[in-house]
Amino acid sequence: MSTAEATTEAIAGVDLLVAGAPVHAFTLASEQSRAGIRVNPEKDDPRTDLSHPPLRTGLKALPESKARGSSAAFDTRVKGPFGHATKAINERLERVGYPSSAEPASFLVKGTKGPLRDGEIERASEWGTELARIAK
Repeated sequence: MSTAEATTEAIAGVDLLVAGAPVHAFTLASEQSRAGIRVNPEKDDPRTDLSHPPLRTGLKALPESKARGSSAAFDTRVKGPFGHATKAINERLERVGYPSSAEPASFLVKGTKGPLRDGEIERASEWGTELARIAK
């Protein structure tokens, strides 16, 4: 679900919250980093969906609470030392009561905008299978 749909009420009582986003400007996208896309849309991929808040904003909206489920984080990124979004995702989820139950995953894209590289869909499926096993 999008960040607009993932309200506190919508995710209440989940056993495992999986959150992910593309790396943008070397980290998890923010309203500020996405502003550049709005200013220069021709430089970005037309598939970029700016109709809902970035994950960073959605995570900040989650209230701190105890007795929640666990979490797992992923990102999509280019190959190389160009940053990760998973650290920021994990930190916020743990702060609001969703401790990480799995190693974060990064899935690589072709070029700078994707689609996913060959074999990454299969890796994501394997990661999802592992998350389901952990959640049981």
